[in-house]
Parts: sequence; C-alpha cells; structure tokens
Amino acid sequence: MTQTMKQWQLHQFGIEQLKQVDVPVPTPGKNQLLVRVAAVSLNYRDKLVVEGELLAEKPLMPFVPTSDMAGEVAAVGKDVTKFRRGDRVSGNFWTQWIDGEPPAEMLRHGLSLGGPLPGMLAEYVLLDESVAVRVAATLTDEQAATLPVAALTAWFALIEMGQLKAGQAIVTQGTGGVSLFALQIARAFGAKAIITSRSAEKLARVKSLADCDTIDTTEYPDWAPKVLSLTAGRGADHIIENIGGENLGQSVAALATGGRIAQIGFLNGPDIILPAVPLMLRRAVIQGISVGHRRAFEQMTAAFEQKNIKPVVDQVYSFSEVPAAFRHLDRGPFGKVVIRVID
Repeated sequence: MTQTMKQWQLHQFGIEQLKQVDVPVPTPGKNQLLVRVAAVSLNYRDKLVVEGELLAEKPLMPFVPTSDMAGEVAAVGKDVTKFRRGDRVSGNFWTQWIDGEPPAEMLRHGLSLGGPLPGMLAEYVLLDESVAVRVAATLTDEQAATLPVAALTAWFALIEMGQLKAGQAIVTQGTGGVSLFALQIARAFGAKAIITSRSAEKLARVKSLADCDTIDTTEYPDWAPKVLSLTAGRGADHIIENIGGENLGQSVAALATGGRIAQIGFLNGPDIILPAVPLMLRRAVIQGISVGHRRAFEQMTAAFEQKNIKPVVDQVYSFSEVPAAFRHLDRGPFGKVVIRVID
C-alpha cells in the first residue's frame, strides 16, 4: 500500500481556500477501518461548513470537509469483527447515534462526519467499526456515496418517524437530493407524490423520473390550494419542508388532518413562521429531522436493494475538480453532485 495520499484541506474558511495536499496514509487503531474512498457526494451542509456558517464548534484547522462517501475497506485495526478487507462501506453521519433516541451527549457535542469531525474528501479515511454500514450490491460507488445524509434524511422523515403507508400523499419541495430521495421512497412504498419547484425544466425532468404530480411555484407561489386540488381536497399526509421561513405557512395549509411536516431545510432563513390556528385545527405535527441513526441507515440500504431504488446523480466530477463540484452545488443540482476519488 502507498505511504502517502491526496486530501483536500481548509486552512481557513471559504470555497476558494480548498487546497489539495499530500499527507501520510493513516493507520487504523483499535476497532477502526481504513477505507479507500471511491466516491464522495456533496450536501448543502458541506457548503455551509466550508464557508464557516454552520458549526457552533469550529473544527480544528487544517480541516477535511464533506460527510458522505463510499469506499472499500483496505485494512482493519485490532478487534474489528464486523468487516474485513474488500468490504464496501459508507459511514453514518452521526457517529454517536446507533439506534433509538439520540444520546444526550450528541445534543451537546454532536460528533458528525465532515464537521466537527474530519470529513471524507481524501483518498483514505478512518472509520470506527460502529459507524460503518455495508453498501448495497445494487449500487455503484457513485450512487452509494449519496446515501448517508440526503437519503437517510428522507428515509428517517417518511419511514422511521412518519410510518409512511401506501395510499398516503406526500409533498416534497425542490429537486435537490433529499427531495428526490423522498419522491423515490414514497413511490416505492405506494404513496402518491407531489413535488414543487420554481424550475419548469427541472419539473419536466422529475416527471420522467417517477410517476408524480408537480407544482410550479413560480406560477403558483401560494401552492397549498394546488395540493388540495391534487388530493381531492384532503391534503398531504407528509410534507418534506426544505425551504423554511414563511413557506411553512403554505405547508400547514396543504396538510391533511393529522398530517406531518418534516422540518429539514432552511433555504429561506433559519427562522420559521407559521399560523398557529390552522396548525391546531389540523392537529398537525411538525418534527425536526437531522439525518438519522445507523440502524435506520442499514434498514434503508436493504430496502434500496430490495426495491431497486437508484439515486439520482446530476454530475460526477474528478478528484481534481472539487472546487467546481462545490460551485455546481451552489447553483442547485438536480439530485446529487458526486466526486469520483479513484480514477
């Protein structure tokens, strides 16, 4: 095995500050895996971390960003029992959250991959055995790299917490990774899906991806009545709220009685604004979602394999094109932006 590897680092915040450097290949310690990274995918969170706008606890510099990857186990440390060399794995975003309720220390010191913990933008990374999740055999490395944050967020909102049922209706907002995963999960489990976007071109692409209804929010900025029309006046059982701000008022108005809003994104700002009375009359639930635990990741991986769900990858960049990949993310991709680490 080579003694050195390439890695992207930040010495100060800002996309333009990303630099590729050569560093020693790390050695796995007790219960650790050394993973040769095949592919990395980008999340909006990664952009905020790189720009220094998200983490209350700033990471130590130089810092390696990004949370999502898929790769192959190259070596194992002492006492590793679940994995061996050659296994394909990803890492769970919340390293402390294995199952059940999040541990109390996670709320105080959220040890997540890609900030504040070192991220995945390197040719080799170390993962604790307890964090690793096997990659579905039906997925390529590029597809598998998209699952740890965006897919698990959609899965946790709809399946783990929402208990989605066939015949229910969901609304998902935008055409980024979380939204398209929500669409695919909903359709795979027999639910009706409605997707909103300001882009007519992207909505046309959505229609070719899955059987669903679409709402152009440029044409219908007050989009809740369209949801009611598309659901025979009943409303949506689940809404994936990716925008936040005053958009939450539309989400409440579009809900069915007893419906759920999964608060995931905040593109319109960190504060949410909503009318209390409609929320109360609908007996609605608003639940914050922040990715999910390892057990849900494992169940999701099995379901993706069984139902042959294929992640939507907008574009794949080479490892030398990381800044360009972040610029693509900033423009708003259709699905996921992926970086191929191994040529």
